[in-house]
Amino acid sequence: MQEIISDNNWNKLGIYPIVDEHDIVKVRSIVRQHAKDFRMGIVEQTRITTAISELLRNMYNYANGGDVVIESGQVEEHNALIITCIDKGPGIEDVELAMSDGYTSGMGMGYGLPGAKRLVDKFEIYSKPQKGTTVRIMKWK
Repeated sequence: MQEIISDNNWNKLGIYPIVDEHDIVKVRSIVRQHAKDFRMGIVEQTRITTAISELLRNMYNYANGGDVVIESGQVEEHNALIITCIDKGPGIEDVELAMSDGYTSGMGMGYGLPGAKRLVDKFEIYSKPQKGTTVRIMKWK
């Protein structure tokens, strides 16, 4: 598992803290607006909004919040909306297991991370126990 690295050529659209549940609603709305501005269709807007909602809920429930970075840029020859969720929580012991359908370490049904992955064009995750987790999702324009 490789650490997630940013591209300096990406355009930073905003950095938002997730401290309470109101922040989840706020950032989900901001992501949807960026998807609209990116001229994604309603289905694609719904997909990325659903994916980020799952990630924000995980960040809030399991890591006591974190930060969300929203960017746009070129990735693999696509214009991409790029969203990175960074937390300093307990991390994930076994990322491969966490990415399997039905696995849960808490109160969920175990479909959040793998479900989010299926909704986007590119999904990256890096986690280190006791250091935190970074998840990046990308949706092509």
